[in-house]
Amino acid sequence: MPGTNRQIRLAARPVGEVTSEDWNLAEEPVRAPGEGEFAGRTRYVSLDPAMRGWLDDRPSYLPPVGLGEVMRAGSVIEVTESRHPKYQPGDFVVGTFGVQEHVVSDGKGTLKVDPALAPLSTYLGALGMPGMTAYFGLLDVGALQEGETVVVSGAAGAVGTIVGQIAKVKGCRVVGIAGGADKCAMLTEELGFDAAIDYRSEDVRRALREHAPDGIDVYFDNVGGDILDAALTRLAMRARVVVCGAISQYNSESGVQGPSNYLSLLVRRARMEGFVVFDYAKRYGEAALELAGWIAEGRIKVKEHVVRGGVEEFPATLQMLFRGENTGKLVLELP
Repeated sequence: MPGTNRQIRLAARPVGEVTSEDWNLAEEPVRAPGEGEFAGRTRYVSLDPAMRGWLDDRPSYLPPVGLGEVMRAGSVIEVTESRHPKYQPGDFVVGTFGVQEHVVSDGKGTLKVDPALAPLSTYLGALGMPGMTAYFGLLDVGALQEGETVVVSGAAGAVGTIVGQIAKVKGCRVVGIAGGADKCAMLTEELGFDAAIDYRSEDVRRALREHAPDGIDVYFDNVGGDILDAALTRLAMRARVVVCGAISQYNSESGVQGPSNYLSLLVRRARMEGFVVFDYAKRYGEAALELAGWIAEGRIKVKEHVVRGGVEEFPATLQMLFRGENTGKLVLELP
C-alpha cells in the first residue's frame, strides 16, 4: 500500500492558549493492515473542547497525549483494505483514530456506521460523543423532570444545542446562554429554546432573573467561570447543577476559577455533580436509538460547523472552539 500518511503530533505542552508552535506536521509511510486489521482513510475529524485538557500533563479521566504522539481525536474513516472479519472495503467506521490521513486498526473500540441513515459527520456530533454527553448528562445526572426550567451554557455548541432540544422534547422551559446575537437568534428561532441570553452584551444575572423567575431546576454547565457563578445565584429548591465542562477556564494561565457562590447549593438544598460520558459507554446504543428517533421526527435539529481542508488545518480549526467561532458541532472534513 504505497503513499504517505500525514499526521498532527503534539510538539509541546501549551501554556494558556494553544498555538501553532505546539504542533508538528509529520509524515510516515502508509502501512498495510496485518491479520485481523483494517486500513482506511480519514473522512471527518472531531474537534472538541475536551481536547485542551488532554494536552496537559496532569491526572484526568484519560492519560494526556504524549509529546510526539498523534493528537487524539474521534474520526470517521472509510475502509480501503481489510484483513478483519467484520470490516470490508467501503465500510465507514467511527473510532478514536487521531488526527491523521490514514489509519490501521484492529477494530477495538470502533463502530461501523451507515451514511444512508445519517450524514457521516453526525456520527461525531448528535449521534456521537456530544449527543451521548447531552443525553446522559441531562437525563441521568440532571435527573430532568417534565415542566422544569433548564438553563444551559455554551448553548450554541455541540453539546448545548442537543441539551436544550432534549429538554424541550421532555416538556421543559429552556434558556440558553451563548455569545452573540446570531447564536441567540438561532437558539430561539431554529431550535425552539424559550429564551436566549447573550453573555457578551447582557447582564447574565439580570437576564436569568427575567427568564427564570422561579429559579433554575437544572443548570447544565459547559463554560464555568462567571457564568456558573451567576447561575448558582438563581437555583430553585433541590436544583441540580451538571458539570460537563468549563471552556472559559481551559486556557487560563493562573489556574481554574472556582465558584464563589457555592453556598447556594446549601441554601437551596441543591447538588452539583460532574460526569464523564465514557462511564455510560454500555448504554450508548440506547441513547443513539432515541436521539435518532427524535432527529427523524424533526424534534431535534442537528447543527454542524464543517471546515474543509487537510490535517494541517487542525490547529487553526481547534482554536475556533475557544474563540466561540463555531455554531453546533465542529468537524474537519478531509479531502
